[in-house]
Amino acid sequence: MNDIYVLLPKFISKELNMMVEATLDNNKAVFIKDYDESYDFKNKKILIALELDKAGYCLSIDSIISKIYEKDINAFQGSKAALLVHSCSELYTKSTSSNIIFLLNQAGCSFIGHPVVEATASLSNFLTWQKTLNMNLLDICLKMCSQLGKRLLEDDIKNKKCPKILVLHSSSHTTSNTLTLWNMIKKHLKGYDIKEIHVENGTIQDCKGCSFKTCIHYSKQSSCFYGGFVVEEVFPAIESCDAIVWICPNYNDSISANLMAVINRITALYRKISFYDKSLFSVIVSGNSGSDSVAKQLIDALNINKGFRLPPKFCIMATANDPGSIKKVENIEIKVKEFAKIIKENL
Repeated sequence: MNDIYVLLPKFISKELNMMVEATLDNNKAVFIKDYDESYDFKNKKILIALELDKAGYCLSIDSIISKIYEKDINAFQGSKAALLVHSCSELYTKSTSSNIIFLLNQAGCSFIGHPVVEATASLSNFLTWQKTLNMNLLDICLKMCSQLGKRLLEDDIKNKKCPKILVLHSSSHTTSNTLTLWNMIKKHLKGYDIKEIHVENGTIQDCKGCSFKTCIHYSKQSSCFYGGFVVEEVFPAIESCDAIVWICPNYNDSISANLMAVINRITALYRKISFYDKSLFSVIVSGNSGSDSVAKQLIDALNINKGFRLPPKFCIMATANDPGSIKKVENIEIKVKEFAKIIKENL
């Protein structure tokens, strides 16, 4: 079995040390605490351990990643990774995780679904798990670390012969640069089974926030409290697809309300099935800046929380304001072909 490459700070808490040990479970590991240009991070299994300070930073790991980036923007090509995050407060575990995942993903790294075990200072983020597991909070944390390590080591998804791609959007066909960019990509995916669903205004209500028990009740029926369009069309499409492409124009550095409502509503489906074998892609266009903010939202909601796989360079990002101006973006045709190739190679 190949070694796991472990990036970790020089000084870590006893809690993070226990998390690392539980994740590795006596598997061989190469521990990296300083940047060394001789290390090759391509085609590896990588575990990143973060010890967050009061401001939410792990400066030593940030420095290592920054230096790796400076040397090679594709430094993590072909690798798969997972994260352990321990904070000295109740904050920052999620935002720091999504930022690190975004950076490594842009450098060619893929991430398994649910790739993070996060531990806040009080471990209160495990209280919901305690409702179903008769264990103390630390033992729950370590159990999840052990499961994460096994999933990272054993992950080996094979490409499908006839992959099904679901495309979700809530954009106007006549004015949307984001939808235009997707149509440019789609031309390079001829022969693929592609289903597009337009989430129109008035067709969806946001999540009601049902209790866990109520959500489970509806999920067993492949349903949801509100029913309707999401249950009748979106749920079956997600269940049968191998990948979802989220068409995301940047609305105030955020995902559009309709698509966020879809993400919230699929919690009921998430209670029923695993999304580990479903890949997450996105097309993101900003009028000015902030595409990375939208990308991190998707990572947070769908990779970290819901467990969708994150293929390398999962999103194509561009800046275009006036309708149709996406076609004038420098080298856009080259970027389109490259992104279509990424989709093909990871399905």
